[in-house]
Amino acid sequence: MTQPATRRTILSTGAAALAVGCVGCGGNDSASSSSASSSPSGTPSNVAASEDVAAATGQALARTAEIPEGGGKIFKERKIVVTQPAKGEFKAFSAICTHQGCTVAKVADGTIDCPCHGSRFHIADGTVAHGPATRALPAEQIKVEGNSIHLT
Repeated sequence: MTQPATRRTILSTGAAALAVGCVGCGGNDSASSSSASSSPSGTPSNVAASEDVAAATGQALARTAEIPEGGGKIFKERKIVVTQPAKGEFKAFSAICTHQGCTVAKVADGTIDCPCHGSRFHIADGTVAHGPATRALPAEQIKVEGNSIHLT
């Protein structure tokens, strides 16, 4: 004879199902999580650590040559995207989509693109180019010194 489901059983089963469903929400791909010598982002842990130290101490985040004109580069560890909308003009924005908090995945064709629901943002000012996001990516402060880009 089976016992009727209690409220506690239903709630705990639902919470467990939710936790299992969220496991895939982290954004790491299987290749990056399979390497024992890598950080969660797939970057070798000594490189990720040195980037964190560099950003924290005011050292260069990137060299200007790393940021393509008309495009950009995403720094997942720092949750920042740096763009170069026009030659010599550098901008930085949060890499966290304003729609539901996913990390943007690429910069292409003049937009910063979120893989989760298709939102796209203009590389020049972070404003929404295509929804469902309705708010621009927040600007981040950077300073270009010579050929280096620094977080401020």
